[in-house]
Amino acid sequence: MTVSETTVERGGGNVFADLGLPDADAHLVKAELVSRIDDTVRARGITQTEAARLLGLSELDVSRLLRGDFREYSLERLFRLLTALGRDIVVRQPRAAGGGKLRIADSEAV
Repeated sequence: MTVSETTVERGGGNVFADLGLPDADAHLVKAELVSRIDDTVRARGITQTEAARLLGLSELDVSRLLRGDFREYSLERLFRLLTALGRDIVVRQPRAAGGGKLRIADSEAV
């Protein structure tokens, strides 16, 4: 048996950028929004059928979304889905003088 060498490279914090995908920042934000949608559905203890009704989607679309198939969803649409689940979208002043950035803050109580 031979041992092959494996190179491990530290990621840059955005797997989509690490993979060289276009619009990597937007993909990362979308993934974080979908994660918050999933967290909210789970925390509320609702089924995908109930989530579909609340979100105005088919149950199949909810299933696809929560499994990570969110390419066809715009940021705006994902924001609307979060608000349909009773979540707030908050815009605030940047903490640093260098300008703002788009990020999803850790959620407090769901």
